[in-house]
Amino acid sequence: MYLIVICAVGLAVLIVGIVRMIQLRNRRTLERFSIDADELHALLESKKDIVVLDVRQPLDLLAHSEIIPGARRIPPKEVMEQASLIPKDKDSVLYCTCASEKTSRMVLDNALRLQFSRIKFLKGGLAAWKAKGYPVEAYTKSFHLDTAS
Repeated sequence: MYLIVICAVGLAVLIVGIVRMIQLRNRRTLERFSIDADELHALLESKKDIVVLDVRQPLDLLAHSEIIPGARRIPPKEVMEQASLIPKDKDSVLYCTCASEKTSRMVLDNALRLQFSRIKFLKGGLAAWKAKGYPVEAYTKSFHLDTAS
């Protein structure tokens, strides 16, 4: 009986340890491929050749119809289907408006699986950018509200 309890506790500790290691690895990867608003602003001010991609979901764009100046809007569904929309030969920064950067991280994960190495996501997304008082401009181009995904 004691042997079963000891084995069960050992297995539980092992599972918790493995889950914790995976979480730490994911956190390190996210940190390595993230940039904050101040860093992005400094890069843009220095006129560094960088591509900023707005990968917000259409409804998020409808709710917040503004964009970081110079950013290119790419619907996340399209960029997931056509990774070639992200340049491999330039530094790229993705952003969205999700509180957890869910959309940016989804696109980032896909790009990393496809061996993109010059890509990061903006920590805090558009909200972090605006909270720092950095400029935004109205997004006036038409877009498709694809609510099926």
